[in-house]
Amino acid sequence: MASVTSLNDVVQQHLASALSATLPEAAGADPLLRRSDRADFQANGILALAKKAKANPRELATQVVSQVVTGEVIKDVEVSGPGFLNITIADRAITGNLAARYADETGRLGVPTAAHPGTTVIDYAQPNVAKEMHVGHLRSAVIGDSMVQLLEFTGEQVVRRHHIGDWGTQFGMLIQYLDEHPHELDHKASTEDTAASGEEAMSNLDRLYKAARKKFDADEEFKTRARRRVVDLQAGDPQTLAMWQKFVDESKIYFFSVFEKLDMEIQDPDIVGESGYNDMLAETCRLLEESGVAVRSEGALCVFFDDIKGPDGNPVPLIVQKSDGGYGYAATDLSAIRDRVFNLKANTLLYVVDARQSLHFRMVFETARRAGWLGEDVTAVQLAFGTVLGKDGKPFKTREGETVRLVDLLDEAIDRASAVVREKAQDLSEEEIAERGAQVGIGAVKYADLSTSANRDYKFDLDQMVSLNGDTSVYLQYAYARIRSILRKAGETRPVAHPELELAEAERALGLHADAFAEAVAEAAAEYAPHKLAAYLYQLASLYTSFYDKCPVLKAETPQQVENRLFLCDVTARTLHQGMALLGIRTPEKL
Repeated sequence: MASVTSLNDVVQQHLASALSATLPEAAGADPLLRRSDRADFQANGILALAKKAKANPRELATQVVSQVVTGEVIKDVEVSGPGFLNITIADRAITGNLAARYADETGRLGVPTAAHPGTTVIDYAQPNVAKEMHVGHLRSAVIGDSMVQLLEFTGEQVVRRHHIGDWGTQFGMLIQYLDEHPHELDHKASTEDTAASGEEAMSNLDRLYKAARKKFDADEEFKTRARRRVVDLQAGDPQTLAMWQKFVDESKIYFFSVFEKLDMEIQDPDIVGESGYNDMLAETCRLLEESGVAVRSEGALCVFFDDIKGPDGNPVPLIVQKSDGGYGYAATDLSAIRDRVFNLKANTLLYVVDARQSLHFRMVFETARRAGWLGEDVTAVQLAFGTVLGKDGKPFKTREGETVRLVDLLDEAIDRASAVVREKAQDLSEEEIAERGAQVGIGAVKYADLSTSANRDYKFDLDQMVSLNGDTSVYLQYAYARIRSILRKAGETRPVAHPELELAEAERALGLHADAFAEAVAEAAAEYAPHKLAAYLYQLASLYTSFYDKCPVLKAETPQQVENRLFLCDVTARTLHQGMALLGIRTPEKL
């Protein structure tokens, strides 16, 4: 089915042709149309055009109005203030447009796909092998997963990449320790329940890691042996590689269990850790050095930047290879760029990474540009995110000052949400309460993250997150469940659009907002800003609540009005369902 042109775009086209009919030199000018509380839309673009043409803005506005075609779509246009246009849409057009969206069999609600989609590689959800995931891993996973959904929905080809920490000094240390204490790796972790075995495998590895670290810091001879092991690992010694692979496999069981709890799909081929670029590191360094992008400084291979200096005024370089021959993160990140651009043919590289790494990525991207790996046709962007804070506004820690384990946090959210569901549930079984509790709890955690602009820190406050009031996913999920309940109660009466009916004020407000879904999706995808979609959906649910309070649905005055209001309900429900899915959040049918 073809996409549906939104009322915003139709009005925009009408105004653009009225403008160029009045002022031929204004062809292609933006009428600056936006939603308004004084009318359905307001256009402010005439002020700037009048200034340019040295005309009186009110007179120019009046001339433009005389050229606007009113009727099917635009009911009325009037000039207000110094030359604004206030535009009222015909009720018939609102219902008609929503009816066209409703008829879209693809379930896309008439949302178009991008005219020129490309390929975007999204680097997100990057846990570390042999370490438990903590609250700091939450945002990259949640924001990245939402960007995958949004971009795929707009027609973009998306390649997921989980750049896990699976290489480097700590593995030499772990492998050497295990080689000397073979009985310490417990292999009970192959139970049927993936979540249980995943968490068990990881607490095993975590314990092992701490023991190895302690010995590494205290015993110089062990430290030397561990460092030799790193060299063996990098050189591909079979026994060392086999032990390393065991750590990676055990960790993956755990990662999959956590992502499953987060209701996210992570595929094995998408996990390409630091080790995946090992074979490219030497060549990356050679290419940088031969092209003069990187130079040797005190034995290390470095890239310098005029505008990046330390507190002492000396330049701070990006170190690609250390003086002892070891490779830093930069070598891996630059090799990954080469792979993503030349092998995966990406037009866009999107890194969902903590804002504290902004300087590193600025240097890496600039280096890749100088080397010619990021050409004119490739964009590299860091979608930088802020920190998760506790209720007290400080970085989130346990009472003992430890980092909070992600699994504990998610379990607590599910417990809290299950209590809320149980309290409100009328006819749900225990099994349904548990299932809805998970959907509401995980939804609450994701929505709290996604409804905040990514670059801002946010407070992790479970009481607030699972509240039925305010800007929470629970509020949106309840709005959806309430609509589904009305549609069930309607029995044989089907939702049918009746464009001939006059609409009440609350119906018009809801209808105009539902029609703007495509713009909200396009903006959130183009700006890598899921919070804009969250804000749109919250407003949709709020407008629905107001419509529900003011406009009886099943007890409306005529059978046509009942059908038309059921139709408005159903369009709203479908929009909420699709919008929440793009944020990675479930909308249960019953709550």
